[in-house]
Amino acid sequence: MVGLFKHPKRQIKKLLKDGEYGEAIKLGKSLESQYSNDHDFMFIMGSVYFIVDDAKKALPYFEKAFQLDPNDVETLTLKTNVHLALEQKNEAIDCCKQILKVDAKNSEAQDLLEELESL
Repeated sequence: MVGLFKHPKRQIKKLLKDGEYGEAIKLGKSLESQYSNDHDFMFIMGSVYFIVDDAKKALPYFEKAFQLDPNDVETLTLKTNVHLALEQKNEAIDCCKQILKVDAKNSEAQDLLEELESL
């Protein structure tokens, strides 16, 4: 158990796995200044908020994760979903285009882009 405290990102993931979302958020917020330039941490925190249906709070974390690694398709995919949850069609379209720049064969992004552009 001591190892988890040396690796706080693992502790947050364990809390998520155990369904302890409130505790995961509390721990993450306490570590945020320390890990503000850590892509994985930002991705994890965005995911926590997305899981608890708080897209508005998830978005800044995914935006920061994207700034730290603009080629991470998983971050871009979740960022797209957040924009969709917030009914931000143009931003979702931009995310789909970014995904396709990184992974031109991503059929999910291509299909969603076509759907969004036809609305």
